[in-house]
Amino acid sequence: MRSIPLPIQRLIREFNKLPGIGSKTSERFVFHLLRQPTAEIEALARSLHELKDTIRLCSDCFTVSENDFCGICENPERSKQIICVVAEPKDVMAFEKTGTYSGVYHVLGGVIDHAHGTGPDQLRIKELLTRVASGGVTEIILATNPDMEGETTAAFIAKQLKDQSSIQITKIARGLPMGGNIEFADEITLGNAMSGRQNI
Repeated sequence: MRSIPLPIQRLIREFNKLPGIGSKTSERFVFHLLRQPTAEIEALARSLHELKDTIRLCSDCFTVSENDFCGICENPERSKQIICVVAEPKDVMAFEKTGTYSGVYHVLGGVIDHAHGTGPDQLRIKELLTRVASGGVTEIILATNPDMEGETTAAFIAKQLKDQSSIQITKIARGLPMGGNIEFADEITLGNAMSGRQNI
């Protein structure tokens, strides 16, 4: 690698840190950027800085937002009575693309994964229980991925809510294959999974 300029090597290493990006793809990214006008590179750099400087977590549901409260939580047309529980903000984006859900969300920040040291205390489960305890919630939709960790997380939350007899606890229907990932599902499959949710 001595023949390759250090700035190129460093940027390739940075791209390699992104999920699903290997060395060959990183190299293509870098050499593509080298061909772009300076203004394009500066725009990309500004966008990356803005990402860290302006994006925060919604104080209510913990999805990504530019303000203290996200546009979903602030929307008076969204039903605060229904909370869809998801693992990550990208899952919120996936469900929003379907256009079939009119409630609000609660982002856990991950799933229970003991193999990687993530237990219930590392997730925002207590915050969910606090939202439920504040009143007005009629349904909790458990929408974690249909894999071992997602199912374990959903079962744990359902157990925590078992004393809330006035609240309907549902899971999205299994249009998604076992081991599938919500963020990669198409809008029709996700929409059907949401509309066909089942009581648990």
